[in-house]
Amino acid sequence: MNWQGVFPAVTTKFHQDGSLDFDTFFKNIDAQLAAGVHGIILGGTLGESSVLRTEEKYELTRRTIDYVADRVPVVLNIAEGSTQEAVLRAQEAEDLGASGLMLLPAMRYPTDARETLAYFTSVAQSTELPIMIYNNPVDYKTYVTLEIFDKLLDACPNVEAVKESTRDVSNVTRMVTRYGDRLRIMGGVDTLALEALLMGAHGWVAGLVCAFPAETVAIYRLVQEGRIEEARTIYRWFLPLLELDIHAKLVQYIKLAEQMAGLGTEHVRAPRLTLIGEERERVMALIQHGLDTRPALPTFTATPAAVHAV
Repeated sequence: MNWQGVFPAVTTKFHQDGSLDFDTFFKNIDAQLAAGVHGIILGGTLGESSVLRTEEKYELTRRTIDYVADRVPVVLNIAEGSTQEAVLRAQEAEDLGASGLMLLPAMRYPTDARETLAYFTSVAQSTELPIMIYNNPVDYKTYVTLEIFDKLLDACPNVEAVKESTRDVSNVTRMVTRYGDRLRIMGGVDTLALEALLMGAHGWVAGLVCAFPAETVAIYRLVQEGRIEEARTIYRWFLPLLELDIHAKLVQYIKLAEQMAGLGTEHVRAPRLTLIGEERERVMALIQHGLDTRPALPTFTATPAAVHAV
């Protein structure tokens, strides 16, 4: 498992009646692969994990692994309320042939440091799959401190990466200094993605990539080639769109962007509802402006595979 590059946290596609829409889902996966992404993450916040039934997560994972057919790693996000359920999802993912796991803290109860360490350790030691810890205290109220990482990395060799979403970009430097190559760092906040990459993050777990895969991959590849001014130009165009990722309605916003970009639909599951009124018009205008002013993307001196291997 190479925790490096652009890993889309893909949305789960639904028909209007709420059933899974695999035709549209795989259309989006095709666009991600064509753009040169380096991995696919299923069942995250954008994937509406909280409203997917267990059997749907299983089917989504199984069918995606079959469809992607080892072209890139397929990673399942685990976001469960109990340690027991998290262990079961980890073992199912391993049985299905997933490449790795993204692991959130226990849902609905903000664990203290001892409980957080025990939860992650229990799940990690139940599987041989490589694991990326999702550290997002802003949204999930559990902060995985460096002290917790110290103990977790000692106890669990398969904890290999972190989705760094503390919104403190200095944390990238702290982790690089403290852990070196022991821990791969994936920037997890779209509005800090370029900053994280410039400070040494190995990749980007991205959200707006769902609607704009080529632009997202271009920023990453330009950084890898040292073409920072070109990356900055695209990022400045992208930032108003990236800010949709840090709103409580990020799922509705990004799904609307997917629909307008021709890569998805805006159907969501309750309690989420599709946008209406002034809010819808405002977000559509922002997305349309982005579509109308898309920058020309550069050519590259290396193939995506060569950049991935850097």
